[in-house]
Amino acid sequence: MNHDAFELLHREPVATLNLTVESYRHRVTGARHLHLAADDPHNAFLVAFLTLPQDSTGIAHILEHTALCGSTRYPVRDPFFMMIRRSLSTFMNAFTASDWTAYPFASQSRKDFQNLLQVYLDAAFFPNLEEMDFAQEGWRLEFDKMDDPDSELLFKGVVFNEMKGAMSSPSRVLWEKLARHLFPTITYHHNSGGDPEKIPDLTWADLKAFHARHYHPSNAIFMTYGDIPAHEQQASFEELALSRFEKMPVEFAVTDEKRLTQPLRVEESYALDAGSATTARTHIIVGWLLDKSIDLETLLRAHLLSGVLLDNSSSPLLHALETTELGSAPSPACGLDDSSREMVFVCGVEGSEVERADEVESLVLGVLEKIAREGVDPSRVESVLHQLELSRREVGGNGYPYGLKMMLNALTPALHHGDPVQALALDPALEKLRQDVADPGFVSKLVQEWLLDNPHRVRLVLKPDTQLDGERRAREQARLAALKSAMSPAEKQQVIDNALKLKARQEEPDNPEVLPRVRLSDVPPNLTIPTGEEKSGQHFKTTWFDCPTNGLVYQQLISPLPDLSQEQTEILPLFTSFLTEVGNGQQDYLQTQAEQAAVCGGIAARAATRGGVDNVQNISSAFVVSGKALVRNHEPFSRLLGNSLGQARFDELPRLRELVAQTRAMAELKVTDNGHALAMTTATSGMSPTGALSESWGGMTAIKRLKTLDQALETPSELERLAQTLEGVRDRIHQAQPQVVIVGEKNQFDRFAETLDTLWGGWPKGEANPTPFNHPSVATKVRRGWATDTQVHFCAKAYPAVPYTHADASTLLVLGYFLKNGYLHRAIREQGGAYGAGAGLDADAGAFRFFSYRDPRLLETLNDFDRSLEWLMETKHEPRTLEEAILSAIANIDRPGSPAGEAMRAFHDRHHGKTPELRHLFRQRVLQVTLADMQRVGEKYFIADNASIGIVSHAKALDEVRETLQLEVAVL
Repeated sequence: MNHDAFELLHREPVATLNLTVESYRHRVTGARHLHLAADDPHNAFLVAFLTLPQDSTGIAHILEHTALCGSTRYPVRDPFFMMIRRSLSTFMNAFTASDWTAYPFASQSRKDFQNLLQVYLDAAFFPNLEEMDFAQEGWRLEFDKMDDPDSELLFKGVVFNEMKGAMSSPSRVLWEKLARHLFPTITYHHNSGGDPEKIPDLTWADLKAFHARHYHPSNAIFMTYGDIPAHEQQASFEELALSRFEKMPVEFAVTDEKRLTQPLRVEESYALDAGSATTARTHIIVGWLLDKSIDLETLLRAHLLSGVLLDNSSSPLLHALETTELGSAPSPACGLDDSSREMVFVCGVEGSEVERADEVESLVLGVLEKIAREGVDPSRVESVLHQLELSRREVGGNGYPYGLKMMLNALTPALHHGDPVQALALDPALEKLRQDVADPGFVSKLVQEWLLDNPHRVRLVLKPDTQLDGERRAREQARLAALKSAMSPAEKQQVIDNALKLKARQEEPDNPEVLPRVRLSDVPPNLTIPTGEEKSGQHFKTTWFDCPTNGLVYQQLISPLPDLSQEQTEILPLFTSFLTEVGNGQQDYLQTQAEQAAVCGGIAARAATRGGVDNVQNISSAFVVSGKALVRNHEPFSRLLGNSLGQARFDELPRLRELVAQTRAMAELKVTDNGHALAMTTATSGMSPTGALSESWGGMTAIKRLKTLDQALETPSELERLAQTLEGVRDRIHQAQPQVVIVGEKNQFDRFAETLDTLWGGWPKGEANPTPFNHPSVATKVRRGWATDTQVHFCAKAYPAVPYTHADASTLLVLGYFLKNGYLHRAIREQGGAYGAGAGLDADAGAFRFFSYRDPRLLETLNDFDRSLEWLMETKHEPRTLEEAILSAIANIDRPGSPAGEAMRAFHDRHHGKTPELRHLFRQRVLQVTLADMQRVGEKYFIADNASIGIVSHAKALDEVRETLQLEVAVL
């Protein structure tokens, strides 16, 4: 059933996704509506526009930010972030891609869904786009001392600083440079996020004109998922937005790229800190422009080809890239990108040298030529088809809500005039692909036609340059100096007036009551926690969760983590990473990787260590091997799961060498994307065993140790020692008696139980209660800065706090949201220009942490952390601000994952002492927090002398604050 303003174009049930796809068109404007009707109260929405930048000023990205700064119906400065506080949403965000902009949200509350829909539609179609908001979110000129025209002139702005941080990442630079050459004439040639050197070219007038052209219903698609019927959604669209528009001729479309007639070879640079070694820091990749992603048959063929070539270490091209001495690891860009209208396939290496470019290209082409001549093993093709089916069936939700994930899958074809219904109803196309691959030469023909005979190929060499960052800073300073020197006194005064005007606007209290809200009375009374059925079998203790998994089974093997030596403890993260990447039993690692691809959706291992729920100095731990498979593959999957833990081989020394190099490369690349988490880990490393282990296993200390190990392994004896240490960890863990957790559909449980008894009946009994893994108590203050390659700062400050069951834990949790909502967001993001900031309780580590992300300031931000506490104690707060903080905390507690993810979480929480009863009690305490409680804990726990500091920044900035902060500086 549809609303009168819309016409139904197509309706198709998709059994494998448990939904019906309905496609509609608005009769007047031509706006499209794709509704995924499902018996699911977790409703999701997005509205998206085709946005095609013609330069690298970041116009679409800055518009996305500025549109969320107030609208006709909601004329407040920051409705988006205000609604986060007044909502029970499970997801709220906005995205700028290379050719589209989308505004999505999801909620389990119908009232909340309707509230958010009103705000989002008004923001998208009727934003105010104030000049001051453009200056805050995009860019502006401001004197270093705001009211002193003799001080240094600076560029400021949230997106300006965000993109400085983003472009500090070599992997981001790699992709932007490749796209620039693969797409010489169309929109993908440009950096849609914004090049920091180009962003100041954008004008406010340009921004408003771009909105008027692009954010029109005739250029829009609405997508919805869940149990709210399409006609109800359409009534809201019509009332809140569409009735106020007429049809506009849609002039936006991505044209076909003009094809290269011969391959192109280019050389570019990325910035590396002055003084850093440039040896083995070059990226060499080869990229091809393929056909259109909107053709489903072509899309699936491209995924098949990419999977056959690069799916795992046994895939021929990935194997060549992993084992070559031409680079340290496969490039992070490897794979198929299908997010644009025309697809891109990329492969190559990182950790190479400029002069090896010809050899890398020859290696890649040689592998492809061999496949074109000889073909590939049919079992490899079948494995990729299996992976496509498995990913198709899985009910996700642990990252994006499931409905939103489905909508994003359909968005690219919807925007580029493909068939979004077909993109979801994949079964006929998958069956056609199965018929195609019956031809033994099918993959060979794809390799020949799409890659070897395709002249639209770019070889990119991205080399490190230790002068580049300095040159950029010099260009920026020269540009600013020229602007300043050309200013009249009146123009300088105008810069001051604008800065003061923006500051006044940022400090002016808004009236959030113009926005809709949910109240505490709308919060569901109870938290839903899955319950498993425990059974003590002949060989294992098992726990069974009956969940709708759509034909998949999830299984975990959980062993007590035994006591380990210091060397074994330090190496444990590598053991968990390598366990499923090496051979097992009589199989080498290539055979094992091939078997994983054929029978399951991958296997992973992890050491799960948490602080005690009542004392963070006591830890609980477990070693977990987990995976998922289609039900029909449960027997070989279970065998593989057990073999991965009990028979992992660490005697393939060249493989270990490759894995260490790859792990190091991956860890270093993620620093600038994850700098805030690394800063917080540093700051909390002295507060508890969990904090110390987090730093040792996943913090900057771990990355530096990994670099040292990678260098040491050039000595054969060190590689042998590593193998022996890993074998020792394996043997220690395998001695412990494990238990099994299974999540699936109950009608399959008897069959699963028989499989376990048959396969694992001979498992060594092991120790039922081995000496548990432990770590000495930790209670020291840390003040450490880590120097790395970044143009922005990541700041953290932490205070010792309390464990989960302490009565103050719930208050500290709410306080984190209270400080973020009421002070930190305004001071650090709006006024300071950082991309993000926040605070919160880490009950496992027993720490309360402040952080900033991609921050242009350092000392000022640390001072803002302190000022937020003064604000807490001295300011008279409105009752609604407390309610908003509690709502934010509850939304986070209640945010659902996938059915399987929720079941596994319930098991592990209970396993580590966080019983359902304690979780319910904690949630009830959150609902009862008062302002007096927050001020009391603020006075009790936030003692300046107890604060620890962690910073990730560049060396120059850390040197400048070293004495002031009494900072120990380490170089990554």
